[in-house]
Amino acid sequence: MLEQLTRPILAISNRKGGTGKTTTAVNLAAELAARQYRVLLVDTDSQGHCALGLGIRWRPGQPNLHDLFSDRPPSLQEVILKTATPGLDLVAANTRFEGLWGTEDSGILKRALKEAQDYDFILLDTPPSVDLVLINALTAASGVLIPAVPHHLGAEGVRQLTQLFYRVASRDNPGLKLLGIVPVMADPQVPGHREVVEELKKAFGPGRMLRGVRRDQRLAEAFAAGQPIRQYAGRSRGAMDYFMLTEQLLKI
Repeated sequence: MLEQLTRPILAISNRKGGTGKTTTAVNLAAELAARQYRVLLVDTDSQGHCALGLGIRWRPGQPNLHDLFSDRPPSLQEVILKTATPGLDLVAANTRFEGLWGTEDSGILKRALKEAQDYDFILLDTPPSVDLVLINALTAASGVLIPAVPHHLGAEGVRQLTQLFYRVASRDNPGLKLLGIVPVMADPQVPGHREVVEELKKAFGPGRMLRGVRRDQRLAEAFAAGQPIRQYAGRSRGAMDYFMLTEQLLKI
């Protein structure tokens, strides 16, 4: 699925916060890098959690993603950071970013990423709020993956994101594809979880529902330790689920 994209730039997005976007972005990036792909992870969310999940302590004044939106933007190469994971580089977010003013340009990030020709995959971790940075991420992407916690608020976040998806696809990015929905923190023993997954299948089609990621405390521990789950606890449920999800995304 990923390799079928014209240029594999994957936005990981949901309008609701707390849906595992960053955990999914970090661990998919690490899984792709483990398969010998060159991967660039771009954090467009000013919470800056991708750096934390990869053990990087970003400090104010360091080059960052949001510098690309300034009046005098640096080159993309100037804001790329090496990580401890071979094959995986990061563009970190500015945790002090307070929004864009005086521009409605939705193509800033798309133009900047044209410099990233050396990468096989680019993953964009996105903010939940609808602002110009999120619009830029969706405009730059070739595909969108939606992590969703299977409860009713999570399903509403998926619906809101797909509304924005179709708006961007019709106006700014006609080649944008909806790759699928990933249930995260899922427990099939919980009736409410099963109901929401079935509801999403009916709304978007069973082919849009990808392999889920089960609830696993080891994922939170890995993030706190600044390591992808495959490095922190390679035999855990979370590591297995992200391994299998990556296989599914590459093969479908």
